[in-house]
Amino acid sequence: MQLELSAEDQAFREEMREFFTMKFPQEIRDAVTAGRELTKEQIVESQQTLNAAGLAVPHWPEEWGGRGWSDLRRHLWNEEMQAAAVPLPLAFNANMIGPVLAHFGSQELKERFLPPTANLDIWWSQGFSEPDAGSDLASLRTTAVRDGDHFVVNGQKTWTTLGQYGDWIFTLVRTDPEVKKQAGISMLLIDMTSPGVEVRPIELIDGGHEVNEVWFTDVRVPADLLVGELNGGWTIAKFLLGNERVGVAPVGTTKRVLAQAKELAGAQLEDPFTRARFAELENELLSLELTALRVVAHSEGGEPHPASSVLKLKGTEIQQAVTELVLDLAGPAGLATGEGAGVPEWAHLAAPTYLNMRKASIYGGSNEIQRQIIARTILGL
Repeated sequence: MQLELSAEDQAFREEMREFFTMKFPQEIRDAVTAGRELTKEQIVESQQTLNAAGLAVPHWPEEWGGRGWSDLRRHLWNEEMQAAAVPLPLAFNANMIGPVLAHFGSQELKERFLPPTANLDIWWSQGFSEPDAGSDLASLRTTAVRDGDHFVVNGQKTWTTLGQYGDWIFTLVRTDPEVKKQAGISMLLIDMTSPGVEVRPIELIDGGHEVNEVWFTDVRVPADLLVGELNGGWTIAKFLLGNERVGVAPVGTTKRVLAQAKELAGAQLEDPFTRARFAELENELLSLELTALRVVAHSEGGEPHPASSVLKLKGTEIQQAVTELVLDLAGPAGLATGEGAGVPEWAHLAAPTYLNMRKASIYGGSNEIQRQIIARTILGL
């Protein structure tokens, strides 16, 4: 396997690095570096800055803003963004509903939604999980019953990330309860300002408001907002979740955070055990980085390689281990709460960040699901 970049790809990497470090709003990069939660306005400004430079949705079809890059260049773009502390384009828009509409949507839906989706003029929410349908998504019970030119939707979604900002929600609904459960699901686009849509916050263990419940009570949805074929939602869901899994190993971000932690450790680096933890994590990150390049090489021009499940599994494990290391470095200061507690900002944020990152092994297909995929498709068990 050739790991050395060609002169052209190296020049591309330098071009990306220059843009992200020299032409992107510094105050947003500073907030990401400090580990602060970004405001909605900062996330929108970030994506619109990228979109204006043609860097928000390079993986989309070129007629809708894609760049026609190789998988390697997309990988370099992603890694350089993370290394420069630039927020990635909003996944719900860029990696989920955008590619779905480009692939399955009618021409009318593409023209109506793709340009504002790329520019984050529309903020999309994901309406997949339900209280009894998370990993077992096919068990969802939210219904959509045809009534003339509309569907009438009733039910509940949960764990809707950043749903409090959502303008629209792409939703899996049950449109035929009489067939095999995977065969009776459709995808609907729903305006979140529609009568009968209610967003309820879920308070998290880190004290933040990141996820929500979304309730639908007799919500009338125009039938032309159906994506793809009636009862064809399961195929769309698999397509979308495959895209969601790509890029879930944030190697660039984890490398940056680990390097920051090394600078913050100070005298604690004199402890052999602490040095050993850094060395082990750095070696595991290097291995993960090489695996990521291998996946890119094998995915060129085709479907993601099954080893992408290894990236998701190991990437999230290392990400969580790094947040645990930072929390240990903070020591008792990590227990301080509230602003003005008299401790450095990084120590103040260490505990909520550690707690928040417990989610990483659940979203994007839980790590238990990834182990099943690895066992079946790689190990042949």
